[in-house]
Amino acid sequence: MSIKENLQNIKSKLPNHVCLVAVSKTKPIEALEEAYHAGQRVFGENYVQELVDKVQHLPKDIEWHFIGHLQSNKVKYIAPFVTLIHGVDSFSLLKEINKQALKQNKIIDCLLQLYIAKEETKFGLTFEEVEQLLVSEDYGNMKNVSIKGFMAMASNTDNETQIEKEFLSVLNFSKKMIPYIPNPVLSYGMSGDYTLAIKCGSNMIRVGSSIFGVRNYTK
Repeated sequence: MSIKENLQNIKSKLPNHVCLVAVSKTKPIEALEEAYHAGQRVFGENYVQELVDKVQHLPKDIEWHFIGHLQSNKVKYIAPFVTLIHGVDSFSLLKEINKQALKQNKIIDCLLQLYIAKEETKFGLTFEEVEQLLVSEDYGNMKNVSIKGFMAMASNTDNETQIEKEFLSVLNFSKKMIPYIPNPVLSYGMSGDYTLAIKCGSNMIRVGSSIFGVRNYTK
């Protein structure tokens, strides 16, 4: 199936309130153009340099989401154009985003990355750390970042019950945080588990291989 057919197929099954982020890391410009011409406007990238290169070659009405692990020293490169940063996994990173957003005279929307997986390799904040951050005076003084919700990645497992439990933990936590984030963006669910994620409250899914095909990391 073509990229256009893949997109139409996925979108036909999505509830209206769910935002589809097309994860285009490692994919060539032509593939993104094909998705763009099929109506897709929200793209997610994992690597700063690749994102900066693509922005220069693609239409200006694209919403660029940064969904990878972001290092503080790279924030300045994406601050001028990024729409949403998904993986804010430390207070120091949030501070740097605020600093770079101030230089651009803008507010950058962010999601706090929650650590829900049973894996050492994943990044993220614990529920307790997020609560402390949201009530902190330091965060209250930040005028150039806006926390819109939460991002999470489930464990890499075939155990659907465990994945469901992890997704639901984010949904339940977000309900507790409604005094601080009234209508939270909940970004979880990828090609393999987005249907389950939506059942568990996700309203933003990050889908790559189901749109663009399997990635080739050898380039």
